[in-house]
Amino acid sequence: MQAYGSDSDASQFSQRIGQILLAQSKITQEQLAKALQLQAERGGRLGWILMSQGWINRLDLFEALSKHFRIPFWKVDIKKFSRMADWNLIKKLRSEKALFYHVIPIKIEGDTLFLLTDYPNFQKINAFAKIEFGVNNTEITLVSDLDFLKLIQHCYKTYLVDQSINGLFYRNPEESAYPVFTKRQIISMGVFLYACLAWCYFDSYSFVKSLFIFTQLIFFISVAFKLVLSLAGAYDEMIEPITLQEIKQLSDKNLPVYTVLVPLYREPEVIHILIDSLKKLDYPQNKLDILLLLEENDTETLAAAKAAHPPGNWRFIIVPDALPKTKPKACNYGVFFSRGDYLTIYDAEDIPDPDQLKKAVVGFKKYGPEYICLQAALNYFNANENIITKLFTLEYSYWFDYLLPGLNKFKLPIPLGGTSNHFRAAYLKQLGAWDPFNVTEDADLGIRACAHGFRVGIINSTTYEEANSRYGNWLRQRSRWIKGYMQTLLVYNRHPIQMLRNIGIKNWLSFQLFVGGTPIIFLLTPLVWIIFFIWILTRTKFLDPYLPSYVVHIGLFNLLAGNFIGIYLNMIAVFRRRLFSLLPAALLNPLYWLFFHSLSAYKALWQLFFKPFYWEKTTHGITVFKN
Repeated sequence: MQAYGSDSDASQFSQRIGQILLAQSKITQEQLAKALQLQAERGGRLGWILMSQGWINRLDLFEALSKHFRIPFWKVDIKKFSRMADWNLIKKLRSEKALFYHVIPIKIEGDTLFLLTDYPNFQKINAFAKIEFGVNNTEITLVSDLDFLKLIQHCYKTYLVDQSINGLFYRNPEESAYPVFTKRQIISMGVFLYACLAWCYFDSYSFVKSLFIFTQLIFFISVAFKLVLSLAGAYDEMIEPITLQEIKQLSDKNLPVYTVLVPLYREPEVIHILIDSLKKLDYPQNKLDILLLLEENDTETLAAAKAAHPPGNWRFIIVPDALPKTKPKACNYGVFFSRGDYLTIYDAEDIPDPDQLKKAVVGFKKYGPEYICLQAALNYFNANENIITKLFTLEYSYWFDYLLPGLNKFKLPIPLGGTSNHFRAAYLKQLGAWDPFNVTEDADLGIRACAHGFRVGIINSTTYEEANSRYGNWLRQRSRWIKGYMQTLLVYNRHPIQMLRNIGIKNWLSFQLFVGGTPIIFLLTPLVWIIFFIWILTRTKFLDPYLPSYVVHIGLFNLLAGNFIGIYLNMIAVFRRRLFSLLPAALLNPLYWLFFHSLSAYKALWQLFFKPFYWEKTTHGITVFKN
């Protein structure tokens, strides 16, 4: 894809954009010279460069374009458009084609199609008009890109919202979390519970003993699996997948357009962090397509975003008010308007490494075409704020610096993080984008990619976020994440044998242990502690028939070994980032599991049955960020 508005056909027109703007005193000679230098170095269109540098505004650009292309320019009036447009003609054209060709048809008179565009590629538009509508002539009127976006939303709002919410379900209902439990799963659970009750009734001793041994075995295997992954990730600690030299070899002129989606909801307090961090990205501004996704009823965040005066290449996408009001629905809506060959997501409070986009471009060139996504590491800029942020930072450091690299080393499916995942845009659309009914849409997408034969890799780049510093806020966020893992486990176990055949035994076992094992460990942890404390404090003989000494010893070993491994993994997490001040906090990992993760897991389990699609909103902007 070219940068927006290529100058490839400029020679056939009388005046160049720079000459027009200079004659109108919209820019200075020095600004034009600098813009021409940037164009020579980075490619792209001159007018777009001038606007992205803040030297002209959007109206200046499109008025100059209309003179350059010698076509009329119209500042759109939606009411007037609604009166003059032939709605039967508009309904005939699918929104995907309208967006691809950058056209909105108005009417046909004789052999001429009257249309609006924000991208006057005459050859492409004329070919489209002949094929789609059977006419040989076109009358083109130019509108700004933002007005064109408004027109698309006005003409296709119902369809776009419906596809953002139900598109994946329409494409393949088996991959959507909208049905929480399938009929087969409900019957299977009913039969299983009935069998357990019958077993307990006829032989309660062997039932309790077998249940305890089985749960302890699951606990041990899950913990051991994550230990192996983390050690594998630690083994590769000195390997730098993408080097500084490889980044320097990139030519800015040949870089593709990169779309950045930023979903926002009631977060006006972090807008300044967002804009400051994205302005620092080492990527040509004229090749950045930054979309701020704002909910229709969130006027406060919209006002804050406008007041911050972001660069001209940023666009505000107003997401229509519809349930579920979730981040994946907003991202799906934004994908319709994306222009880039590659696409990534940043949350409002994110501070990515400046070279992260370039590392992703290098990564996609180095990895094979089967890679749909590259995941950057996440970490926190407020690690030392309090004990909660310290524990959270240790967990994230271990997860992204050791656990995910371990999955990557063994070429196992990687559940994505909620931000800084970089996609091939065409593959993402082919896969159906995100599931708005899965509250951990990122992990779900990583597993779905594997199920369709794609792979996910990692890049050695970091995005810094704000760690939750308040207990209630942490529980809300974590319960949503765990509930999403439960949803993902259910979705891809609707046909477990078919899934096994699709992805192979290695990937299938990894999925079960990683996505299924994570919430199971958290749910089992309190039970392990309760049995241990009952036995150590009372020395009761009541449990002896149910739990012989060898069974109790298995539980004791799991308790001690599991917590030791948890502490150890949190301790090694400090080395890659030299966060040695956090080492003492690692000793609190058993309490972190018990009073944080386990409580969140039981809350998530309750919500899975009674509030499956409820999105627990995380409050950001609590920490005062100091740059």
